[in-house]
Amino acid sequence: MKILIAGFGSIGRRHMQNLVSLGEENIILLRSHQSTLDVTEISDFAVETDLSAALAHQPDAVIIANPTALHLDIAIPAAKQGCHILLEKPISNSMDRIDLLRQTAVESGSRIMVAFQFRYHPGLRQVKKWIQQNLIGQIYYVRAHKGEYLPDWHPWEDYRNSYSARKDLGGGVLLTLSHPADYLRWLFGDVEKVSANLGQENILGIEVEEQIDAFLRFRDGPVGGLHLNFLQRPPEHKLEIFGSEGTICWRDDGDLRIY
Repeated sequence: MKILIAGFGSIGRRHMQNLVSLGEENIILLRSHQSTLDVTEISDFAVETDLSAALAHQPDAVIIANPTALHLDIAIPAAKQGCHILLEKPISNSMDRIDLLRQTAVESGSRIMVAFQFRYHPGLRQVKKWIQQNLIGQIYYVRAHKGEYLPDWHPWEDYRNSYSARKDLGGGVLLTLSHPADYLRWLFGDVEKVSANLGQENILGIEVEEQIDAFLRFRDGPVGGLHLNFLQRPPEHKLEIFGSEGTICWRDDGDLRIY
């Protein structure tokens, strides 16, 4: 396959390394040259700075790993060309042009997958099986928690300049740490009601929300809570599910228990 990677930040670099480990060699990189990562490892790959020039290579697939607010600038032209797309989460920081992306993909035959990879986590897949088997009875309440200290993410750069900390690039804890919001819906179905408090106390000196607490009411299931933050050390990511016959506790460090 011929694969275009748009963006060479930490996620784009990880995708490239994974592809190389799988034996893929025909890789093109679309870069803005804003990344602070070392680029010696990409010296043997074609690098473009213009989208039209990158798509002129006729890639079979495109991995979109640039900042959230810029995703659709790549995704819509790539879909129009019929490329299959792995789109880093979330799709965008706005609902604008989402319908255009969908319609473009339908017309061209482009297949688009969003990188909410926790749906493939073996622990969460086991949780889903237990729920389907009704092992803890009627589920009353679920609680997801994910916290990480933003300044520790990329120690090689000033975190305040990262896309996660910038409103214009689609940052903020709600979009950047959106995995739990996705897998909660995957496990328990659509949400019919949300109330939330977005905390922007300026603890880290950034222009986006640093933490959020949300209350969720699922259309066909339980109620739930979601907490996300950029402030926690050490990092923690867990899910707790309380039912009439027991409890399920999952942590992303590999710990999974049913009581």
